[in-house]
Amino acid sequence: MTDSLRERIAKLDLQLPPADSPAGNYVSTALSQNLLYVSGQIPMQAGQPAYVGRVGETLSEEQGAAAAQLAALGLLAQLQTVIGDDLSKLVRVVRLGVFVACPTDFTRQGAVANGASNLLVSVLGEAGRHVRTSVGVSSLPAGVAVEADAIFELRP
Repeated sequence: MTDSLRERIAKLDLQLPPADSPAGNYVSTALSQNLLYVSGQIPMQAGQPAYVGRVGETLSEEQGAAAAQLAALGLLAQLQTVIGDDLSKLVRVVRLGVFVACPTDFTRQGAVANGASNLLVSVLGEAGRHVRTSVGVSSLPAGVAVEADAIFELRP
């Protein structure tokens, strides 16, 4: 397997979005010791928020998983701003948090979050396996269906 993040993404017929700048008074990434914390990323397509709506209400579970995949691509774009294209600098994904906008009776947040988890494992192999939390919320920034954040462990 190649150590190029871009090559691994391209093999899946995907591409990284531009790493978005923070929308408020915070930073996109913070490195502490060997842990890289990445702020929440929303699904973006062509520079615009994608998958606007709530899963289980205006969007299907499958659309929610696709939104989670796009949010995970945003996480990888932020990772790339720190490590460049060199995945040999990555030890592993430690933690993934996925927030799903949904009605109170929707209980399949984990299935939606699999869109992000599956992408990370597809791109990073065993280094992409992680602990995860998936949570249902009433709304998210820009009205999107999913937001994801992550913690990556980097080599010293």
